[in-house]
Amino acid sequence: MRLDQATPEQLREWEAQLSQDYDAIVSKQLSLDVTRGKPSSDQLSLSDDLDGILNGNYKTDSGVDTRNYGGIDGIPEAKRLGSDLMGVPEENILAGGNSSLTLMHQTMLTAYEFGLTGSESAWSNITSPKVICPVPGYDRHFTVCEQLGIEMITVPMTAEGPDMDAVEELIKSDSSIRGMWCVPKYSNPTGVVYSDATVERIAKLGLIAHADFRVFWDNAYAVHDLIDNPPQLASVFDLSAKHGTENTVIQFASTSKITHAGAGVAFAAASADNLAGLKAFLGACTIGPDKVNQLRHARFLPSRDALMTHMKKHAELLQPRFDAVLNALKDAFTDSDLGSWESPVGGYFVSFDTRPGCAQETVRLAAEAGVKLTPAGATFPYGDDPEDRNIRIAPSVPSVEEVVGAMEVFVTCVKLASVRKALADQ
Repeated sequence: MRLDQATPEQLREWEAQLSQDYDAIVSKQLSLDVTRGKPSSDQLSLSDDLDGILNGNYKTDSGVDTRNYGGIDGIPEAKRLGSDLMGVPEENILAGGNSSLTLMHQTMLTAYEFGLTGSESAWSNITSPKVICPVPGYDRHFTVCEQLGIEMITVPMTAEGPDMDAVEELIKSDSSIRGMWCVPKYSNPTGVVYSDATVERIAKLGLIAHADFRVFWDNAYAVHDLIDNPPQLASVFDLSAKHGTENTVIQFASTSKITHAGAGVAFAAASADNLAGLKAFLGACTIGPDKVNQLRHARFLPSRDALMTHMKKHAELLQPRFDAVLNALKDAFTDSDLGSWESPVGGYFVSFDTRPGCAQETVRLAAEAGVKLTPAGATFPYGDDPEDRNIRIAPSVPSVEEVVGAMEVFVTCVKLASVRKALADQ
């Protein structure tokens, strides 16, 4: 189906047939949800051995009783796990509670309100600090900025990562830019893995940016591969050290999609200066994280090999769901002009771009047919996709059969929304 080559008569015929197909789907009264990238119950069950794993021994190898207060930056065993996950030395790791988003929010709040390297470094010292946001991107990153009143400037994502020419030009021309969001491996939602050249250019941003500029490097999917020989992400930590920009990048990750999503361990990896600023903030609002849970995780995942073996079990559950999405898109839209998509080999999402002006209508039609999708525009700051194109598909929670059913609805809704838009434009 190529709308740009269709006659008005063909469009009307397609619209009539697709409307019939859509009405038949609505009559089924489906109830399917592909809105958020959460682990399925089967994935969560992979980590049920966390329960009872301590067997009454709550002490760390050095004798610290994890049931008590203290240890604001986490126990050494948790830092070892963070090092295995992030590829950063243990001394540069802070281990926290269950949510890396919490650590990201706290770090940006610290940078904005108090300064990571003293009060003179606070972003709030200037009238309108700005943060660069590659788009499409992660909606919760945008929410952090919006809550703090930080202006967001978008740059497009490419197959190599953010458009670094645009990023560098913005930083050179606007000294009020204080930060940048990144999801470097299996980017949310496109699934792109940043190229080596992109990672190095990001590591070098500290050479041209303001001294208080920080890259928020959300490596949420660092070990979430779906294939045996996955693409490798260059070490931004090593490259920052190479270029003398260690303070520029702060990394984040967690076990939230590795073990129990609501009871994991989050990590920040940063320079000594940045960790000192973050710990100063944390010292005012907490006595310490859940060290018992940190110790449970350290015992459950005692090595990098154990971590990767565990992640292969996740991949075995996720891969058929991704196959269901990608096969449906390939069968429906190859050699058409109705949309484009990435084919990720890891992460939790598939990003689909409709024809301009069709994403919101596609999501609306799907909802009426019983399939919930992430709201169109969510992958852009302020919920505003200027071309109304991007839709994020999250297939992890439903069964494979349910994903197949949801994609049948999705395909029909994309086609119907596109044909109706083409007729309206004539």
